Amino acid sequence: MSSAAPARNEDTTAARLRALLVRAPMAVAFVRGQCFEVVSEEFNHLFGFGDDSDLAGQGTRVVHTTDLAHAGLNERAAAAFAAGRPLDEEIEYVKRDGHRFWGRLQATPVHWEAPGDEALWIVEDVTTARAQRLQPTWTAKHDAVTELANRREFERRLAEHVGSRRSEPVSVLWLDVDRFGEVVKDMGAEVGDHFLYGLGQMLIGKVRASDLVARLEDDHFAILLPDCDQHYAQIIAEKVRSAVAGYRLRWGLHRTRVKASLGVVQIQPALTTVEAVLGAGALACAEAKAAGGDSVRVFVSAGGYEELAG
Repeated sequence: MSSAAPARNEDTTAARLRALLVRAPMAVAFVRGQCFEVVSEEFNHLFGFGDDSDLAGQGTRVVHTTDLAHAGLNERAAAAFAAGRPLDEEIEYVKRDGHRFWGRLQATPVHWEAPGDEALWIVEDVTTARAQRLQPTWTAKHDAVTELANRREFERRLAEHVGSRRSEPVSVLWLDVDRFGEVVKDMGAEVGDHFLYGLGQMLIGKVRASDLVARLEDDHFAILLPDCDQHYAQIIAEKVRSAVAGYRLRWGLHRTRVKASLGVVQIQPALTTVEAVLGAGALACAEAKAAGGDSVRVFVSAGGYEELAG
């Protein structure tokens, strides 16, 4: 191979990076020594910079509200990187015109073997979402870790269907992450929380907009499926089970994967309360776990007794 070939490859890679930084709708920057080296067009726009100005070459202090806030961020990032973890937190930033906003910063070393060298920053404006989360009505209905509906809200929504005389079928999925305690034991509670958040976002992507995904407690999730009978609920459950099995947690140097057990129950006349419906789903899920996990079981009521069908 001629020496020109590696040069062409390097030119192609550089061109791709430039195109990505210009066209991608994401605020991305490469930071070295508390200085912005390369920034995306979206990153410049986010902080009020544009064609006549550029954050590249400027110190990272320019986007922070105070010297103390800037120093604190650098200390937290250094500690996280040294521990093999990225930094993921919400920070109050300042734009070029002095306007302040809240951004979610996800920062990670470009090379983990040299965590004090160059870092990648991804910033997302979360001002509106943060204000919403701080509202008492939001906190009363949502889980703080996953930002999904909490148990109270799920039970309230489920109660609208239990005992209803409407003809459309309604089903519930109960999901239990297999051996999640081992993840927390091996990697710590912080990694576990990030896993639960990512898992919750993945679950939302696997169901309809009309469905409700909730975290009930610990590693137990539930999904409310309006206008969905047992047959289709089981199909959805299998899709969710497969998605969980294929989900990878990547958090800094941490890598893990898990599987899940799911119980399926369609609301029926014999299940007259919210507790009965959730109990049936939990029972079916427990049967799935007893079968070795990574499986789905369906709750069936027939002949005056309750049985589980795989």
